[in-house]
Amino acid sequence: MGRSRAVLVAACSLLIAVACPATARATDGPGPVCDHQPAEHEEAPPGAVPVDPGVDGDLSAETAANPPGTTFWLRPGTHTLGTDRFGQVAPKDGDVYLGAPGAVVDGRGVNQAAFTQRARDVEIHGLKIRGFAALQDQGVVNHDSGDGWLIENTTIEDNAGAGLMAGARQVVRHSCLRNNGQYGLNAYQAGDGITGLVLEGNEITGNNTGDWETKVPGCGCSGGAKFWAVNGADISGNWVHGNHGAGLWADTNNNDFLVEGNLFEANDAEALFYEISYNLVLRGNTFRGNTLVQGRAFAARGDNFPAAAVYLSESGGEPRVPGRTASVDISGNTFEDNWAGITLWENADRYCNSPANTSTGYCTKAAAKSSCAAGTIEKAPAYDDCRWKTQRVEIHGNTFRFDAGRVGCTSLCGRMALLANFGTFPDWSPYKGTVIEEAITFGQANRWHDNSYAGPWTFVVHDTSRTVDAAGWRAEPYSQDECSSFDGGTAGC
Repeated sequence: MGRSRAVLVAACSLLIAVACPATARATDGPGPVCDHQPAEHEEAPPGAVPVDPGVDGDLSAETAANPPGTTFWLRPGTHTLGTDRFGQVAPKDGDVYLGAPGAVVDGRGVNQAAFTQRARDVEIHGLKIRGFAALQDQGVVNHDSGDGWLIENTTIEDNAGAGLMAGARQVVRHSCLRNNGQYGLNAYQAGDGITGLVLEGNEITGNNTGDWETKVPGCGCSGGAKFWAVNGADISGNWVHGNHGAGLWADTNNNDFLVEGNLFEANDAEALFYEISYNLVLRGNTFRGNTLVQGRAFAARGDNFPAAAVYLSESGGEPRVPGRTASVDISGNTFEDNWAGITLWENADRYCNSPANTSTGYCTKAAAKSSCAAGTIEKAPAYDDCRWKTQRVEIHGNTFRFDAGRVGCTSLCGRMALLANFGTFPDWSPYKGTVIEEAITFGQANRWHDNSYAGPWTFVVHDTSRTVDAAGWRAEPYSQDECSSFDGGTAGC
């Protein structure tokens, strides 16, 4: 490390992460992958089919001409796939693509996708894949969500749409998902959804360059990675930073996520957004400088909703949905100079069949859609089963540090939250009034304890109109954060 670089890193350690260059990290742990890929596959392995660059469609043609399970070795240089939008590679089951150092697959802003169709157990190693013009909600690599793909030591960058789609048992390891127009990864598969997804040791950065939440207000269609109906995901050792929106966003009937040992830095919105989903272990992660753009936007327009680094919306533990846990366990994490901490929220008007459920057509995993209607929803068991609940959340053993001066805020920051809204519609809703506010605050086993706090933290509780200090948070009727420290010391009774 040169002297100027060392000085910059030292200076960054005194500032919030968002003020520092993306590569100027002041911590050990997950780190740069983009532009730091190992030089592998310098020669073709025995039996591999070599593919020359500079010949339009050669990679596609070689793939079509060879049997399933063929290994292709892409020589250094730029490989292109044809002159119209449908130029693409359609792998067969078990095909393997190895990139020599300097091998690039370039869509030139013309081709919509690079690797397509539903072949199983395809592998991609050591390639750079860029410049593809995927459509909204579609992806460049594994366009059709084939199962069992392995993406390793590969860079997928500067594409429209999603850089990468996912299928069941997909592994993405030591790869770079950077500066893609909508998502770095879009984990969606039609039908029963994805099982057994692994993201390990990747750098996920700068995605949503198309600013989709502005382009299509309320779409919920952006982020470093988006997960939809994924059952079982291990997300470990990744550096998720600088995404223009949420870092990781699990939206609608996801379950059984382990998010461990990741570094979340300087994402514009939530570092982790877990929405109408179930059963999560979030442990041993570092959250630094997240949600500043979103938090400042809320504050500027006088919106007092508690924007947070970790946001749970209608998500909690559910023993009837099988997983490695039946709770949401948030433990052993470090939160440092984010806009705020953790928000647990439940929308009283959002449930199966409600017009406020933006996941149109989806119901909870506990209820039959037909039972969640006027005349039946107010009766047991539908009354309980038709709601996605923020319940059984345990937040313990975490460190929360907040310095308003470093974050650069004067209000509506440095908050923790446990709240819901006053139920209002539709007219057949059985959840009107303060029913859900009372439930999330007092009746759904949501508990903070044994945490360490440093800085001027406040706590929004029950609804957005109620903010208390640490003493009020710990006192009845809330009785939260037993055995926690509020002076930066070690937690414990």
